[in-house]
Amino acid sequence: MPRDIGIDVTPPDNECTDHNCPFHGKLGVRGQIFEGTVLSSRMDKTVVVEREYLKMIKKYERYEKRRSIFHAHNPTCIDAKEGDTVKIMECRPLSKTKNFVVIEKL
Repeated sequence: MPRDIGIDVTPPDNECTDHNCPFHGKLGVRGQIFEGTVLSSRMDKTVVVEREYLKMIKKYERYEKRRSIFHAHNPTCIDAKEGDTVKIMECRPLSKTKNFVVIEKL
């Protein structure tokens, strides 16, 4: 049975043995939650997630589109592929560039 991570998300159906999984391992999650689309899933247990958002420009009183890219850990029980919309959450640093983990596939 998956462990409760304290966020209102649907836990994955399949089991995994990944120790960096927030549901079946020991990884704790905290901080920010973002939604985005997976650009790349070619790395081992890692996905590249792009998030688009609007930023207000005060001078022109208009919004501009911006985008940012995150590297996130992809547990084997979630297994997000390219083009999927996912929800990622902040965790402790897992590598030099990975500070997020995929918690739900939308």
